[in-house]
Amino acid sequence: MSTIHRTPIDPSTTSTWQPWRLALFNLGFRPFYLLAALLAALTLPLWTFEHLGGMPLFGRYLAGVLWHAHEMVFGFAVAVITGFLFTAARNWTGQPTPSGALLLAFAALWVAGRILNVAGPGPLAAVVDTSFLVLVAIALWIPLQRTANRNRFFVAILLALAALNGAFHLAQLGAISWSALSAVESSLALVILIVSIMAGRVIPAFTANAIRTARVRQHAWLDLLAIGTLVLALGGYAFGVPGVASGVLALIAAIFHAARLWLWDPWATRRTPILWILHLSYAWIPIGLVLLGIGLLRGDTLTVFALHAFSAGAVGGMVIGMITRTARGHSGRPLHASSAEIAAYVLVHVGAMLRVFVPLVWPGGYILSIVAATALWSLAFAIYAVMYWPILTRSRIDGRPG
Repeated sequence: MSTIHRTPIDPSTTSTWQPWRLALFNLGFRPFYLLAALLAALTLPLWTFEHLGGMPLFGRYLAGVLWHAHEMVFGFAVAVITGFLFTAARNWTGQPTPSGALLLAFAALWVAGRILNVAGPGPLAAVVDTSFLVLVAIALWIPLQRTANRNRFFVAILLALAALNGAFHLAQLGAISWSALSAVESSLALVILIVSIMAGRVIPAFTANAIRTARVRQHAWLDLLAIGTLVLALGGYAFGVPGVASGVLALIAAIFHAARLWLWDPWATRRTPILWILHLSYAWIPIGLVLLGIGLLRGDTLTVFALHAFSAGAVGGMVIGMITRTARGHSGRPLHASSAEIAAYVLVHVGAMLRVFVPLVWPGGYILSIVAATALWSLAFAIYAVMYWPILTRSRIDGRPG
């Protein structure tokens, strides 16, 4: 009787596909930068179509301006903040941050929140959407606390954002009397605080390191005054401090932030797009504070333009600048902006200028400004998504982990 010889089976040839092993989930910036860009590129045109009288597209839970405002903060901005902090915390501490299956789970939870905020049911959307930031804060706290890192205050900011998101949903569900839109505006104030803090760390350092002739100066007392007055001005506006007091604080804060930017020598970066995008984006903070201060003192609609200066200009510009620079750095590529990236930088800022200044000086151009600003902003992040898809979904070109 003959013996049948069987070839041993290689387990790796029979294993099922494991998406969390993709390079996309190697480090936090990869999925969350891509998701944020896709959200901006795809949803802004849909919202503009509906806002200007097109067929209603949303509404089972969140709809209209409320949905748009919420998703720009808790969808777009929070995704970028999450990706940045998960990546930065690994550098700050030398400790692991979510990757692989855990990072995939975080990305899936973020996506679920975006879907449920449209489709409902409201209570489930509230739980899923609010839990995301809480879990991000916990995941960030572990490495920061383990190493007693000075950046632990970011956890408190994330938890404050989570609380405001919870308040937003409770207001939308009728459980509390606070305005849901006020909760979003308060959250935008926290995002601007994060931008201001991080800008003070990275913009002067990046500029001084890249341009040896730049006369970059920093003063701790000025940073403290700038951040402190920003907190008081935006906090006063968000929580209803009388207009005169909040308006004066906003104008004072604008002076400090303009002085801070001037000391970073922005003119020295004029031939370096990957740097001037950060300086130009930061300039929207004092612009927004001036508009906010005058609006509060006069009691008129300038405050609306201030909010778009903060969101479309400062946040949008800083995001497109940082997600190109950090993605290049953490994928092993040179810190040099290509023509496509420069086009995206310009599109974001021209879009912000159209959204803020056209209806300000020409009220009859409101619809035109929204359509044009949406088209430019969406195109900018579509360019990023297309250009960076292969960068974010493939391993580092230098073979290093990350």
